[in-house]
Amino acid sequence: MTTKKTDIYSLADVVTNVTLLNLTREVDDLKNKHRATCEMAVRSILQALDCKDHYTFGHSARVAFYCLQAGLELGLNKNEMYDLELSALFHDIGKIGVPDAILLKPSRLTEEEFKIMKSHPEKSAEILQGFDAFETIANYVKHHHERYDGRGYPYCLKGEDIPFYSRILLIADTFDAMTSSRPYRKGLSYETAYAELEEFSGSQFDPYLVKNFVTAMEKDKARQQETFQLKIIEGLFKKEAA
Repeated sequence: MTTKKTDIYSLADVVTNVTLLNLTREVDDLKNKHRATCEMAVRSILQALDCKDHYTFGHSARVAFYCLQAGLELGLNKNEMYDLELSALFHDIGKIGVPDAILLKPSRLTEEEFKIMKSHPEKSAEILQGFDAFETIANYVKHHHERYDGRGYPYCLKGEDIPFYSRILLIADTFDAMTSSRPYRKGLSYETAYAELEEFSGSQFDPYLVKNFVTAMEKDKARQQETFQLKIIEGLFKKEAA
């Protein structure tokens, strides 16, 4: 009995496909292990931030939640949502390098103090660039204070030159800053904050993303849930700043 060439080719194809499948699984396993290691680093860095400034830690968690609501409304896929959550959790990590006298100052910052505070996006990026897996995230974080009209910092990027996730971050970051109560002032209502976002839509914020964000937050508000959870860090977080 002779073996046909087509049978040999078919057998070779099967062996090749099985080999490729095994290699793919090995690569996926390595990626998952690498991601797990990176997430351990995430938690350690965020724990350091929590020890230095508990408010900023809570703020970062809320910004992550708001970004994820916007991401759901935008129809982002699982990997995109993961990167968006990481970016939000890390957007203020550079504040670790800001002196406590400035970071925790209860009154308005001086011009020189504000200049130091404005360095935190680049400091955040510098911390993240030490991890290969976070290089892309570092770029999103670096530009989360750029304005749509080009008057932001640190590089005065304008419009769609600003990374997409950075534009989402700015809206979520500003929204939380406006709606959070601090010892020296009461937070704004959602409706007032929406009006502020819409007023500066096209100048400070991406107009399309503002509309998307408001829609997403209104849907979340309708669920009437006072707490939320995230994928990357464990815990039950309050939506209102303590």
